Amino acid sequence: MRPMSVCLLLCSALLSGSLYAQEHNSSLKQAYSKHFSIGTALSASQIQGKEPGTLDLVRQQFNAVTAENVMKWEIIQPVEGQFNFTAADAMIEFAEANNIKVIGHVLLWHEQTPAWVFQDAKGQPASKELVLSRLKNHINTVMGRYKGRIHGWDAVNEALNEDGTLRQSNWYKALGEDYIATVFELAHQADPKAELYYNDFNLFKPEKRAGVLKLVAALKAQNVPIHGIGEQGHYSLDYPELQQVEDSIVAFKNTGLNLVITELDISVLPFPEPEKIGADISLNMQLKQEFNPYADGLPKAVSDLLSQKYLLLFELFLRHSDAIERVTLWGVNDNQSWRNNWPMKGRTDYPLLFDRKNQPKEVVPALIKLAEKAGK
Repeated sequence: MRPMSVCLLLCSALLSGSLYAQEHNSSLKQAYSKHFSIGTALSASQIQGKEPGTLDLVRQQFNAVTAENVMKWEIIQPVEGQFNFTAADAMIEFAEANNIKVIGHVLLWHEQTPAWVFQDAKGQPASKELVLSRLKNHINTVMGRYKGRIHGWDAVNEALNEDGTLRQSNWYKALGEDYIATVFELAHQADPKAELYYNDFNLFKPEKRAGVLKLVAALKAQNVPIHGIGEQGHYSLDYPELQQVEDSIVAFKNTGLNLVITELDISVLPFPEPEKIGADISLNMQLKQEFNPYADGLPKAVSDLLSQKYLLLFELFLRHSDAIERVTLWGVNDNQSWRNNWPMKGRTDYPLLFDRKNQPKEVVPALIKLAEKAGK
């Protein structure tokens, strides 16, 4: 899309913005229904109805939901054999009552996994057999509870380094390099109808993209049941280049697997160490106000840049809608977003489509118009 086209869409959105706000006679999920699902991630407090208006907004705008944290291992099985399904149950009940597709997140990740998973009774490194039995029990218990109720699972999350090699995680050390295939096989056995995805960030980088392609090829050669690739969209105003994103979409499309854009958000804040751009949650830097320039509000010029980036991305997604099954925003509103606290806690970011009061940003009507135009 040319910049002039973006400007025209924004101007049109501003003219129709008041009507949109008053009548809500169109929505993101309706506008994109012919192209792909529009998803969002829900926090525990939102699932529990503690954030006024949020669940109503989700009903109106989204047709897919992912649990931001409450289905991760440290939440759902913090102690061996003690499962906490309260929040996950509530999310699925909400989704089913509103005809919303549920995505499970996540079966295996090197982060937010309790230390006991990798330790024996004496606190020493657990044997391969013990870790494998715990993994199998976790997958069977969680997926068994929700069998037939969850459309797809992020089965393995962020298993690659930035250079495309396998991350030397505790899972890798305990189970060996074939552990990824094991997860997909166990998950497929637990719920044969659920789609299973490999999910990772920075897949716009050629070397990491190549790593995913190599992984997928190896899994397919072994007839491992992998159904899709989740390309996380933790972006900013400055990166990535759209051509890099498109190159990855085309490359993943050529694998024959479904492609899902996951965890989409666009930070407007400067990044303190550009070489560490990504989504590594272990990164924790001391807050410096020079990297928190919009604590009192977002200037119009920056808001316009955010709108332009979203429009350009969605134009790209629409162009490849034959390959993209779903686009999921990583949060409902700016207040919820993890970008406020990463890689520095206490920043004020504006990375999502709805503001801290659950009001649509001016880009939302423009995105709706973009999809409606593409559908004609």
